[in-house]
Amino acid sequence: MNKGEFIDRLSDRTGLTKKEARRHLDSVLDLIQETLLQGEEVKLVGFGKFAVRARKASSRINPQTKRPIQVAAKVVPLFRPGKELKRQVEKKLKVTGRGVAKK
Repeated sequence: MNKGEFIDRLSDRTGLTKKEARRHLDSVLDLIQETLLQGEEVKLVGFGKFAVRARKASSRINPQTKRPIQVAAKVVPLFRPGKELKRQVEKKLKVTGRGVAKK
């Protein structure tokens, strides 16, 4: 599902117009982003936690040239699903030879 499809479903569920649904979704995403950019976490109980994490500098091997390269330290966004979300996904979906499917 892309953002447009998400907005369509949000509009259908809430009775908001698509324009209002887009504005609400954008507000929520902006708030999460602003909070992360301040180095803080966003915890949504049952759904998950958005946070930032520091990655150490490391040495890797370029698969094409087989030569070592240095990867600089950086800060990356992180999402950790909550227990309830994990439980629901495990309950409703299964692993197949082609990926994931409904049970």
